[in-house]
Amino acid sequence: MTDETTSTPTRCGFVALIGVPNAGKSTLLNALVGAKVSIVSRKVQTTRTQVRGIAIAGTTQVVFVDTPGIFTPKRRLEKAMVTSAWGGAADADIVGLLVDVTRADEEEQEALLTQLAEVRQPKFLILNKIDLIPHEKLLALAEGLNKRIAFEATFMVSALRGHGVPRILEWLADKLPAGPWLYPEDEISDAPLRFLAAEITREKMFERLHDELPYRSTVETDKWTVMKNGDVRIDQTIYVERESQRKIVLGEGGRTIKSIGSAARKDIGEAAEAKVHLFLFVKVRENWTDDPERYREMGLEFPRENKK
Repeated sequence: MTDETTSTPTRCGFVALIGVPNAGKSTLLNALVGAKVSIVSRKVQTTRTQVRGIAIAGTTQVVFVDTPGIFTPKRRLEKAMVTSAWGGAADADIVGLLVDVTRADEEEQEALLTQLAEVRQPKFLILNKIDLIPHEKLLALAEGLNKRIAFEATFMVSALRGHGVPRILEWLADKLPAGPWLYPEDEISDAPLRFLAAEITREKMFERLHDELPYRSTVETDKWTVMKNGDVRIDQTIYVERESQRKIVLGEGGRTIKSIGSAARKDIGEAAEAKVHLFLFVKVRENWTDDPERYREMGLEFPRENKK
């Protein structure tokens, strides 16, 4: 396949973004794509499954895969998230390691580097939040990491500000395999709108509740109805594990859930390019993290526990 205007062969491939929790992968993905395709939160481990964002670099279509943060898993859900992250790396054409330069010496980072060395795919390094440490320390960090792993390139960026991000796309333009584009030119994500809508609501819930609500909560889009006038009615359920958590999400007089719904409605409307009527319900589902169906809803493989 070639581009009709330039007769230049097209390229297309997958680039996995990996890193420890809260390294800034979702922020970087959104900056690379130029739109919100992955949720961003100060809470770590908010990305639970692989989220793809699609960017164009000349005649190359770059399919970025935002993976869950890699850490030492303890619970079933955490194991599924880490398995998903390494699966994304193994399936990609190129793997980009994103390092938060302010936390580069943490134990989780060291463990990730050890396992990353075994990944066969070509790798490149992205140092994020470079405006937060001295230049000399930054150069020393880059040198040390390149001694550990044979990175093909190193980029220094501020994903939040967008600084240095375009250079990543420019470099990737001729690194991916020749071949036809997999997605239409105007598509920025392969995630269904139902999934993206649930993720947006989950992000708004994290933003408003911070440490009050544990990670063991999830959002599912139950109904997506296009009305005669073009508006969209969306019914979603927020699942928590205990009645006390349900009361936190609802808030006094329902104020918290109304605030979450209002913020989510705006972002979902922009994504759906339609006026959205969002209806949120909060239900208690004890031990939902042990339910295989919930994992299928999130696009995760259900990990079977080893019996002792």
